Amino acid sequence: MARPKEFKEIILDIEDGIATLTLHRPDNMNAFTGTMMYELIEAFDITDADDNVKAVIVTGHGERAFCAGADLSAGAKTFDYDARSGDGEKGRTESIDIQRDGGGRVTLRIFNSLKPVIGAINGAAVGIGVTMQLPMDIRIASENARFGFVFNKRGINPEAASSWFLPRLVGIQQALEWCYTGRVFPASEALSGGLVSRVVPLTDLMTVARALAKEIADNTAPVSNALTRQMMWRMLGASHPMEAHIVDSAAIYTRGKTPDAKEGVMSFLEKRQPTYPVKVSDGMPGFFPWWDEPEFEWIGNK
Repeated sequence: MARPKEFKEIILDIEDGIATLTLHRPDNMNAFTGTMMYELIEAFDITDADDNVKAVIVTGHGERAFCAGADLSAGAKTFDYDARSGDGEKGRTESIDIQRDGGGRVTLRIFNSLKPVIGAINGAAVGIGVTMQLPMDIRIASENARFGFVFNKRGINPEAASSWFLPRLVGIQQALEWCYTGRVFPASEALSGGLVSRVVPLTDLMTVARALAKEIADNTAPVSNALTRQMMWRMLGASHPMEAHIVDSAAIYTRGKTPDAKEGVMSFLEKRQPTYPVKVSDGMPGFFPWWDEPEFEWIGNK
């Protein structure tokens, strides 16, 4: 097992084509901090750049919590970023607008991932602990996982771009019920509401997540997965299916000429395991990315 870098509040392990990213604040139920934000973003930079990584699993340390939300140790000024701008934790943000939501920086980075992302939700996941999961492609929960969009109970509002992600995942009615009430609900409700794809015993959670990641890693072309991930997510906001047809056509045309396409067909005909030669690091098609990335604009003073 390779550990490409030692972090302070997360652990990143890479083995057999699978990166496992563990939120690791054992004494604080893996609560989210500014340091964790930076480390999560950097970890996804590492997994994107590593051609050996075919899929990423995100989980939390221990049995109690995936992530218990924002670290509330700052008390009443927890969410007052102007008041906290001089805190040690915020020292690294001095050159960055403090108005930007830290959870949103994380979810936007996960949204841009070039590798499939699987959430293995081992325990309590509230606040940013649940909203950071939304741009993950597949979420698997343990039976003792709990979820809560508790923001309105804290006098704030949902963050981490969840007003974009959550209704697309579960529908507007379910999204608003969970956010209006702010209640903490069990894994069974997360499953019935469409937030997670399955619920398994805690002892089986990582085995199930790794089996899914391994199925992806062993059988599918990394560049195809990178393209598919962005095609699916970005078409959620498309105004007409023609937008998808345009990108599909470019993808099929360009990928069809690559060694990956030849290998995919021949490995099937020869009844053997495929070995896809094209790498994400230098093999993405010329039309990628096909979108213009929007810039952050502060509207708080309008």
